[in-house]
Amino acid sequence: MYRRRIWSQPEDAEADRQTASLAAMAVILALIVIGLFLVHTLRTSAAIEDCLLAGRRNCDKLVTSSSAEPGPNGGH
Repeated sequence: MYRRRIWSQPEDAEADRQTASLAAMAVILALIVIGLFLVHTLRTSAAIEDCLLAGRRNCDKLVTSSSAEPGPNGGH
């Protein structure tokens, strides 16, 4: 009376699933890169604002030059 059916996925469905997974991974990677860029930009602008609030001048040069120098642990 009851027959057992075995559903097999066609190769196209498997390829579509892999394409969707790769697209999702690309979106996640893009979001990570955008997030890191925003963190860097906001950190730089916060450093400039802190410098200006301290009453210093030419803060843009001070902040960009200090971010290019290695830290106290070497930076390598």
